[in-house]
Amino acid sequence: MSESDTRGNQRNPTDRGSSTESDTNRNAAPTGTHATDLTAFQRDILAILAEEARYGLAIKEALQEYMDEEVNHGRLYPNLDELVDDGLVEKSELDKRTNLYELTTDGAHVLRNHVQWLGRAFDGGDA
Repeated sequence: MSESDTRGNQRNPTDRGSSTESDTNRNAAPTGTHATDLTAFQRDILAILAEEARYGLAIKEALQEYMDEEVNHGRLYPNLDELVDDGLVEKSELDKRTNLYELTTDGAHVLRNHVQWLGRAFDGGDA
């Protein structure tokens, strides 16, 4: 059974796995954010920004290519703002109309731990 966060993104409370509190704290970024605190869409944004810093439209295009579906502005920008507020993405101004988004150290930490966790599922527990 899934639930929606304040932005209408689907979250599945059972996706949090069987991690203990100490596992969660160890895998969380210094800001306290853990990959399970994010939606899959937000983790996809972090993965795209891990390649390089991008402006909003370039993030939208990369997401559309990966997801093979339209991503509207009303979904993208509130999620980017939440990632900025969580300290996982840094937002800077390229010009008066364009913002640049870049993965922070904390964002890279969260993404790296999530990828390692996924890798253990395929490697039989060895990360």
